[in-house]
Formats: sequence, structure tokens, C-alpha cells
Amino acid sequence: MAKSSISKGVIKDIVIVGVGVLVIWFGLTLAFGTQNPFYVVASGSMIPELEIYDVLIVQGHEPFEDLEIGDIIVFNRPSDHNRVIVHRVVSIIDDDPKTLRTQGDANPASIPGTDFPITEEEYIGKVVYTLPQVGYITQLLKPPINYVIIVVVIGIMVVKQITKRKKEKKITFSDQLDSENQDTIKELSDIDKIEKDSEYSEHVEKSEITEDKKIDSDESTKTDDKTPEKDKEE
Repeated sequence: MAKSSISKGVIKDIVIVGVGVLVIWFGLTLAFGTQNPFYVVASGSMIPELEIYDVLIVQGHEPFEDLEIGDIIVFNRPSDHNRVIVHRVVSIIDDDPKTLRTQGDANPASIPGTDFPITEEEYIGKVVYTLPQVGYITQLLKPPINYVIIVVVIGIMVVKQITKRKKEKKITFSDQLDSENQDTIKELSDIDKIEKDSEYSEHVEKSEITEDKKIDSDESTKTDDKTPEKDKEE
């Protein structure tokens, strides 16, 4: 029964965490207009502006038509779209349709098929904020360390449920003891009251008997006093 309660508690915590993560992620994608508003810098092509493991916050709502030279943008590599790249806009190749050329700050020149031509089709978003070196955390999430972290989190949830269950049992047992103590005190109080009532009753009865004896004795004395007078008259 206890194991079942603990399991339900753990599942409840996992569901709450999962739903919370999904809600937050969904809210961020709506706010930033991209499927993934966070990107980790994986190469040194933008050093010193961007360092490896910096986390970039990307705004997808920034219109492609409004991009200017000097903006740092995130885009899919134009040659095959199988890689995400973060580079700076260095020139506008064409205005209709708008086509950009980019380049890494640390690179000597732009690379065809990688840095250009960039159209709205390749565009993901504009970098609006940088979290320095936060990307190191993502390295901890690679196997097998990510599994260890998951096990630790689940273990904490289990311990939390067990501790909670023990506290509830302790509180219940304490309440039971208090209830029993109160009942015992009440019983002792009732017994003491009964004993006092009994002593009072005995005292009253003794007092009544003593008074009765005293009255009988007085009446007897009065009778004895009257008898000699009758004898004298005779």
C-alpha cells in the first residue's frame, strides 16, 4: 500500500515537471517566434564576439526584410540546410528578393554555400541576447551523464515521497497518542470525580447518622428527667 502511494507520488511529480517544461517551452516558442529560441555556439568562427558554449537567444519575429549589415543572425546552411550557422551580415547581395552574404568574425572570408547566398528561406532568427558559457551545462546532458542526472532526479522524488509519507505517519501517530492521552486524562478525571462524590456521600450519611443518634439521646435524657417528678408526686 505504501509502495503504491510512493509510486503515485513520483509519477505525479514527473508529470508536473513534464507539463511545466512543455508549457514553458511552448510559451517561449510563441514569444520568440522560433521552434527553438536557444542555440549553443559550437565553433570559434565568431570569436571574440561569441565564444564556444555561449547560449544565444534568437528572435524569430524579427522580419528578414528589416535585417541590416552588422546584425548577427542564425540560419540554415544554404547548400543543404543540414547545419545551423551563426554569422554576421556583411553585405546585401540583392534587394529583390533580398539576399544576404554573411561571414564569421574570425574567418578571413565568406564561404560560398555556407555563408551565402542567404534568403528568407534559410533565415531562422536574429541574435538578441547572449548567455556566456551557459552551454557547458548541455555537455552534462550527453550520455551517460544525462541518464545519471535523470536517475538522481527520480531518486530525489522518491526520497521526497518517502519522507513525506513518514512525516504524515508520525503526525497521525502523534495525534493518536494525544487523543489517547486526552481520553486517559478524562477517564482519570471522571474516576477522581466519582471518588470525591463517593467520599462526600459517605460523609453526608455519617453526619446524618450522628445527628439522628444525638436527637435520640436528647429525647431519652428528657424522658429520664420527667420520670422522677412523677415518682415524687406519688
